[in-house]
Amino acid sequence: MLTNLLTLANTDAHAAAAATGEGPIQQILTTFHVNWPHFLAQLATFLIVAFLLKKFAFGPVQAMLEQRRTRIADGENKLKQIEQQLAASEKSTAELIAKANADAKRMIDEAKASASVLTEQKAQEAVAQAQGIIAKAEAAARAERAQISADLKREFGRLVATTAQQATGGKLSAEQQRQINEESLTRVQA
Repeated sequence: MLTNLLTLANTDAHAAAAATGEGPIQQILTTFHVNWPHFLAQLATFLIVAFLLKKFAFGPVQAMLEQRRTRIADGENKLKQIEQQLAASEKSTAELIAKANADAKRMIDEAKASASVLTEQKAQEAVAQAQGIIAKAEAAARAERAQISADLKREFGRLVATTAQQATGGKLSAEQQRQINEESLTRVQA
């Protein structure tokens, strides 16, 4: 039904235009009550306002928006750089920590090795000191044994000489006593 009405309206408009002798553009201008001097003034005003808005409103706003876009892009680039630097820093920190741990382990191993060497040296020194003490004790014992042996030989020689004097009734000369002492000493030593 709407299409029928539109068709009827178009037919009426064409019939009226044909009767008055106006073209379609003239008919549109008449229908919308276009007044040429007002239309041209409004067109000039529109163009001036559009130019002023573009120059003083849209231009600065667009420039500001472009600056913000640039700053945001720079900020994102800097953020990426910082993330890369952070990753590199974490990597180098991890490498330094690993190296420090390896150095610490090496130093601990060296300390253990030197401690075992030092322990071995101290043990050898203690053994050497003990052997020195034993050697001194043995030397002292030998010296004491020699001293006791010499004392014993003298005492034995004196006892033999005394016994020989008593057996002979005290008639031994000093030379005979010496010979008896020497004989008895050689028998004791053998």
